[in-house]
Amino acid sequence: MSKPSIQKLLIGKAKRIGDSAASNPMDREWVSGIFKENISDNVWLGKNGLTGDEVGDKKNHGGPEKAVFAYPTKHYDDWKKELDVDTIGIGAMGENLAVNNMEEHSVCIGDSYQIGDAVIQVAQPRQPCWKPARRFRIMDFALRIQQSGRTGWYFRVLHEGFVHEKLELTLLERPYPQWTIAKCNEVMHEKKDDLKLAEELISCEFLAENWKRTLTKRLNGKQSSVEKRVFGPNRD
Repeated sequence: MSKPSIQKLLIGKAKRIGDSAASNPMDREWVSGIFKENISDNVWLGKNGLTGDEVGDKKNHGGPEKAVFAYPTKHYDDWKKELDVDTIGIGAMGENLAVNNMEEHSVCIGDSYQIGDAVIQVAQPRQPCWKPARRFRIMDFALRIQQSGRTGWYFRVLHEGFVHEKLELTLLERPYPQWTIAKCNEVMHEKKDDLKLAEELISCEFLAENWKRTLTKRLNGKQSSVEKRVFGPNRD
């Protein structure tokens, strides 16, 4: 079986684009770090991410629990067919690591990997927001990403160091094989009434704190709407 590897390493600055006076919400001004470019040089990976990389929304993106966003390259073939959009490809989701031989059913919360000089650990699935939808002008794209399960995931950084593309990811530890990214997505988005599952996932030591908070609210009878996250300012 082929080992997981980084096909491309991507970073980008936050950009302000659009027209604040536009009548169509999809054309209005927005700020995002979703537009990444491939970099072939060694890059320092610190606790908050790759040197030179930025996020546009520091409240909901970035930070130690979302230091590095990984997305499987194989998903793009599916998106091209389903959306009939030829321009969607590596980097379209705003990922930092475009990875091969990894996907949501084979990656688990708490997995730690050696990549180059760094050690990274899986912290949480990505909950897609409205920005990929704005980028590709597909209103329900975030919902499609969520429902497909092709979400990608975030790493925290356990040990800082230099990384570069084409590196293999060597699995060092898998403490929670039962909590794949796919299973976590199922608990969060599909089995909202299964409070026992939510309680079990909260007990996963290496699950990101924001996921634990959301699930704890669910246990307390508070279900939050996804409307703001998935549609945001894309519609009036």
